[in-house]
Amino acid sequence: MASHPPPPKTPHRQIRASYDEETVTVYQAYSQAIAGPAVQEQRLSASPAFSHARMTWIKPSWAWMMYRCGYSYKDRGQERVLAIRMKHEHFMRLLSQAVVCHGQTLSAEERGKGVRVQWDPERTPSLDVLPYRSIQIGIAGKVSKVWAEEWIVGIDDVTERARRLREVVEKEGGVKLVELVEGGLVPEERVYDVPEDLMKVLQMEE
Repeated sequence: MASHPPPPKTPHRQIRASYDEETVTVYQAYSQAIAGPAVQEQRLSASPAFSHARMTWIKPSWAWMMYRCGYSYKDRGQERVLAIRMKHEHFMRLLSQAVVCHGQTLSAEERGKGVRVQWDPERTPSLDVLPYRSIQIGIAGKVSKVWAEEWIVGIDDVTERARRLREVVEKEGGVKLVELVEGGLVPEERVYDVPEDLMKVLQMEE
């Protein structure tokens, strides 16, 4: 019987996201005070509780969002999970302005930039650690104002999807990823390619 080559190894740092021809989806969890008005008015800054001064960390990875907010049960500040859609050109603009940070001391110029990137261990839908990284994008200050008020084209509340996912992985266990995707509990995420010069900015080749 002919042997099949092993599947290609996932690069240590790679952007994976749910996207279509026009938009890419990122996730963040907020309190009810922020999420409720944001969904109703389709504007993230609809509530005065949303602060541009505070860095907002958006995540293209659904599983990493589940880990960060505990499927929306971690605390009241993360009780509503939002799927936020933005155009590719604006997503790429965020990435192009980013400073990669991993606990090191940043220069004054780097601290002044409104976008930061961290690469954290990717997770499975059941929150197990995977041997490669997922991107987080932090946005604050003037960039946050433009992003929140001009660059977001759609906001959906996906909290119930998060809670149903936890129920399934905890009660049923061993459910395959493809089954979770087909069941609508995990979005289909594909490799999000970026130009070589941007890969260098994001330190994706390390």
